[in-house]
Amino acid sequence: MTSDVKNIAIFASGEGTNFTALYEAFRKERLPIRVKLLVCDHTKAHVLARAEKESVPTFVIHFKDYPNKAAAEKVIAEKLAAAGIDFIILAGYMRIIGPTLLAKYEGKIVNIHPALLPKFPGRHGIEDAYEAGVDTTGVTIHWVDSGIDSGKIIAQRKVPVYKADKLSDLETRIHATEHQLYPEVIKQLLERGEI
Repeated sequence: MTSDVKNIAIFASGEGTNFTALYEAFRKERLPIRVKLLVCDHTKAHVLARAEKESVPTFVIHFKDYPNKAAAEKVIAEKLAAAGIDFIILAGYMRIIGPTLLAKYEGKIVNIHPALLPKFPGRHGIEDAYEAGVDTTGVTIHWVDSGIDSGKIIAQRKVPVYKADKLSDLETRIHATEHQLYPEVIKQLLERGEI
């Protein structure tokens, strides 16, 4: 593992449970990672309170305030540059990363998805798998490219779907798997020098 500390930005849109799982794992494992910025696209997202609790600076971007996505992402890129960000972790960020950010951080953005890609991409991965009646789904961590959940897969972990499951039961198991797998994979990427 490299000895220099990597500056990370986490992007999230909602509750922020993966933010907390990652942050706590980085601290517990003493990984050479500094979470320098949380980027969020919703003023009332609970993840903002989680970041504040950990004294992580936040930046809320209102896409509607900009003429287009490229203009908004230019502002995000400026914030990332000012914070010296080396790597981006998407943790429940519900927007597709556009070419403006991809150009600056190509090969330096990872995402987590609550299904076994390439099956059930998009916003409703858990619900789509549940409604399809599959007996196994899971969690995927992948590199981000210009598509929707189409980047190269880094790691996957299966999660069973039981006949008696309600959607909420499956959601609970998926989230528990996410909180375990994501920090493990980030640690492995560090050890391999990919972060």
